[in-house]
Amino acid sequence: MKQPIFKRIILKLSGEALAGQQGYGIDADVISSIAEQVEEVVALNVQVAIVVGGGNIWRGISGSAKGMDRATADYMGMLATVMNSLALQSALEKIGVPTRVQTSIEMQQVAEPYIRRRAIRHLEKGRVVIFAGGTGNPYFSTDTTAALRAAEIEAEVILMAKNKVDGVYSADPFLDVHAEKFETLTYLEMLNKNLGVMDSTASSLCMDNDIPLIVFSITEKGNIKRAVIGEKIGTTVKGSVD
Repeated sequence: MKQPIFKRIILKLSGEALAGQQGYGIDADVISSIAEQVEEVVALNVQVAIVVGGGNIWRGISGSAKGMDRATADYMGMLATVMNSLALQSALEKIGVPTRVQTSIEMQQVAEPYIRRRAIRHLEKGRVVIFAGGTGNPYFSTDTTAALRAAEIEAEVILMAKNKVDGVYSADPFLDVHAEKFETLTYLEMLNKNLGVMDSTASSLCMDNDIPLIVFSITEKGNIKRAVIGEKIGTTVKGSVD
């Protein structure tokens, strides 16, 4: 069996990934599949932290576009990420994976507050840590949360799981048959080409802290493990291409 090339990872899941084909809410089969894939990685003694989006329930920027106060809309989005995190925690613990949810907005009845040292200790004990509530501040995406938490806990890579595409393309592959898939990119190339993989704040954080990003499809079972053991899947984004 191949050995993992990373010891500590951040898995970034979009809210849409949890919705599956239904496009809204939480698909029980999809979340169970993701939990099983995470279990495979934990079995390799890899420390796993997860950041979950909330777009399957509420998107703050959409609420803002309809006239809602942007800060209020973003706080609602943070609450949606907590709902997704609790669902994922339930799916993981159902198959025997010890898990902790930490929120950037305190809600002691349902989760721990985010404390960096406590999160690292949980990881060292083999628990999966799910970071909910975004950064705790409006105007910041969960992509930025993933980059920030990766820097804080010294994760070696961010695995960005997508449910519709299997990497980064030069254009939308569903609209442009000539769209080219990239195997490797630098963060500067990604920003200059305006590829929309993650927002500029998140990209800058990753670039400044030299955190690589692997973008891949979550719909193919076993892909998280493949990424962790170093198989070439999806698109790898780095500060510089070797």
